[in-house]
Amino acid sequence: MAIGDAPALTLLGAVRSGDLDALSSLLAERPDLASVRISRRKGTLTALHLATDWPGYFPNGPEVVGLLLAAGADPNVRTTGGPTPETPLHWATSSDDADVAEVLVAAGADVEAPGGSIGSPLDNAVGYGCWHVARLLVAHGAVVTKLWHAAALGMLGRVQELCSDDPDALTEAFWQACHGGQRRVAEYLLGRGADINGRPGYSDQSAAVWLAACQPDGNSWSPG
Repeated sequence: MAIGDAPALTLLGAVRSGDLDALSSLLAERPDLASVRISRRKGTLTALHLATDWPGYFPNGPEVVGLLLAAGADPNVRTTGGPTPETPLHWATSSDDADVAEVLVAAGADVEAPGGSIGSPLDNAVGYGCWHVARLLVAHGAVVTKLWHAAALGMLGRVQELCSDDPDALTEAFWQACHGGQRRVAEYLLGRGADINGRPGYSDQSAAVWLAACQPDGNSWSPG
């Protein structure tokens, strides 16, 4: 089914507007729409992707996702044809839509699924500064094995466990700590040799930019 076909447009309208009555009626008449592949210019997606697409926070989003899951949608279905094959959870994490992510995880979405635009759902959440979903994922079992994850989330004990003498890793973790407003972690990493003016390869801003935009509140750096 193509994205411009009448059934797809009807489905898109009901999902994006949060019209639960219309969506319920549509799925009762055609339950296959919960799982059908919808073609677009560069591949396919599903109704769950329509409900979790950027910028997220569509009206009645958790309820819409719940209806689709109840009708048989697969919480781990992936897009095709794009640069990365992403699940609905990847998309929900990238817009920090924690309420929708919660519903997906409860339905069995894989919190460790690889292959997102940055990597796992936790990679996406931390990389895009989506702190609500990042913490939700950790609470639901996502394992923090990367220094930059621990730094961004202010997990000082885990940072100390994962720390090495690799200057690039230290500087990236410091940048992430500043991005996440984690003052104590940032101070620890500076003491370990992180470069205050360094930046990861995917950003044109150094950590100093985040520092200049923040004020200390005693535990973390919060936007001033």
